[in-house]
Amino acid sequence: MATTKNAASPKKSKGFTGIKSAIWVMLICLILGYSFWYFVLGNPDNFAGGDVENGRPLNLMGTVYHGGYVVGLIFTLLLTVVALSIERYFALKTAFGKGSLKKFVVEIKAAIKANDFAKARAICDKQQGSVANVVLASVNTYQQMEETPGIKKAQKVAKIQQAHEEATQLEMPTLQMNLPIIATIVTLGTLTALFGTVLGMIGSFQALAAGGGGDSMALSMGISEALVNTAAGIATSWVAVVAYNTYTNKIDKLTYALDEVGYTIAQTYDANHADEA
Repeated sequence: MATTKNAASPKKSKGFTGIKSAIWVMLICLILGYSFWYFVLGNPDNFAGGDVENGRPLNLMGTVYHGGYVVGLIFTLLLTVVALSIERYFALKTAFGKGSLKKFVVEIKAAIKANDFAKARAICDKQQGSVANVVLASVNTYQQMEETPGIKKAQKVAKIQQAHEEATQLEMPTLQMNLPIIATIVTLGTLTALFGTVLGMIGSFQALAAGGGGDSMALSMGISEALVNTAAGIATSWVAVVAYNTYTNKIDKLTYALDEVGYTIAQTYDANHADEA
């Protein structure tokens, strides 16, 4: 029984497989986001007379600074999306392996149909990554079934399929890691923008309620805060949506390749033992 488990267990992927503690990435992005908002956007050179709080913004950076502290939070979300997108890029690159996924699928199917297990293992060792690990587990189980007497063909085919599915399930958490955070930021970016917009409009209405020309600066700052937060939040959600859909599609492509190879391995065993019960 222990032999079956070892045969079905995929090898650990070599290379970068992802950051497990994304909270540290988010904390670093929080520090960077608010540092950029306070020190760069809030630089006195961006305001008339060097007056950060009451001076007229001289450029776009000054205008964005007047969006308020919510801008720093939105920058945190944006930096988090960028950082985790880069992390997912390298993690999925490792998962796909060193060569072309399409070429790997074709070569491994040909080797399995020819019952050339040595070649199939060599192809997997060369490819590496999550796909190769899953296929290697299936190939090992295939050969193990060839050497195991006293079991019906249907049971052997089922064991090959089970080994493939178990190996796939072991790899999936690594592939999908940190994607839920990006998916959450898709919504959180818009909600944070709405929060900042509401705060800006409150400031604008307070300035209108006070009346008088002296409150025109407060009115303009309130409107600026509302619009800046809206624009920044929408941009953050846009980046998060693109990143999430891009990597989800990559994972789907990898999953389809795994399913195709798994089906081929099981069907090949069934065809090669058509005369067995």
